[in-house]
Amino acid sequence: MDALPEELHLLPATRRALLHRIASAQSGGRAPSLTAAVARGGAVVWEGARTSVDGHGPDGNVQYRIGSITKTFTAVLVMRLRDEGLLSLADPVEKHLPGTGAGEVTVAQLLSHTGGLAAETPGEWWERSSAALRPELADVLGEEPFRFEPGRRHHYSNPGYTLLGSLVEALRGRPWEEALRAEVLEPLGLNRTTVQPQAPHAGGWAVHPWADVMLPEPAEDLGLMAPAGQLWSTARDLARFGQFLIHGDDRVLGAATVAEMAVAASPPEPGMADHGYGLGLQLVQSGDRRFAGHSGSLPGFVAGLWVSAADDVSAVVLANCTSGLPAATVAAELLHLVAEAEPPIPAPWKPFAEADPVALEVCGPWYWGTAAHAVRLRSDGHLELGPVAAQGRAARFRPQPDGNWLGLSGYYAGETLRAVRRADGTVSHLDLGSFVFTRQPYDPEAPVPGGVDPQGWRGIG
Repeated sequence: MDALPEELHLLPATRRALLHRIASAQSGGRAPSLTAAVARGGAVVWEGARTSVDGHGPDGNVQYRIGSITKTFTAVLVMRLRDEGLLSLADPVEKHLPGTGAGEVTVAQLLSHTGGLAAETPGEWWERSSAALRPELADVLGEEPFRFEPGRRHHYSNPGYTLLGSLVEALRGRPWEEALRAEVLEPLGLNRTTVQPQAPHAGGWAVHPWADVMLPEPAEDLGLMAPAGQLWSTARDLARFGQFLIHGDDRVLGAATVAEMAVAASPPEPGMADHGYGLGLQLVQSGDRRFAGHSGSLPGFVAGLWVSAADDVSAVVLANCTSGLPAATVAAELLHLVAEAEPPIPAPWKPFAEADPVALEVCGPWYWGTAAHAVRLRSDGHLELGPVAAQGRAARFRPQPDGNWLGLSGYYAGETLRAVRRADGTVSHLDLGSFVFTRQPYDPEAPVPGGVDPQGWRGIG
């Protein structure tokens, strides 16, 4: 971390606060060991750990089992298939995996846990039993796979992600773990994220609730359930994966797709008012910050990964205990500590390399009725439309080959902004999803819907 740019180095007081938080968590949660990391600006900027693994102090390179954080990796594979045009999120599973008994569920519903499938597999506790008990998808889904009508509500489903893993295998023609290694882990340099543990790694422990003694937990291979929770990883790898979930990487998924994954695709589970779920990502409103990420657990391990795109920070906590330590909560607190103590330093302003004279024509003030708005042209070629007053609809727009702009955010996401021209080529008005923006409030020379009173503006006689 010594090679980091100066603006990425954390202050000593921040590092001390992070260490104090994980030390308190490990002690209070009675975890045999804990490791944590924070990344921002594309780099890991802090690591911390408490107690030992196999007699040695753990660090950001020691593997722990990450449980359901595996689901986010599986979702990345599915979104790659979508971006390549090999499937649509609206496709029923039956189109690609015939005969499962859950074929009416769509890919999007599986990703967002709205398919109505059971939370767990039939039979005994799958996380602590042999994969040999579930050799086929039918053994994972059971004779009655549904608990709710598909699309009606959020209901977390481990079998649903097993289906997604099998979907990846069907369309790629190779095992899920091979696709994951080649398409995600290797391009991102996550060399310490693996399906099976590789030394150095922590052992999983159950800590007695009323005595300071421990019991080793079995480390089962999950078989078909692997896409829902199999992976082992490190705090260092996951912190860097968190940065990918903020910025994207065109070798894996572009920035627009990872941002799409972090948009709520389902309402919260009843009783969890501050939570929602995107496409493979849990969403949390934590104070005035919005986090995306995932929690994870398997017998002997707990894990938490959160990212804040607005702060460009990702935080990870991993521990080797079955329960007692709220890893996801602690990870969120680490993120808050860095974001509040050391807000990101803004990138330097840079002018447009080649100013676009067409776009310049639409810059400046416009009026929707009597509401004043401003259009700004940024150096990346995007337009920003926003109200001059404190309240109103704002959005960013990306230029399109046809000369129009596509809405990227807010109310106008997906809508087209057009500069409508007069016969002489000058801009008459802006059309945005049927809304007319004019250079003057209710400009009589523009085609304002409903027309403009010919007497014009006046006071009360």
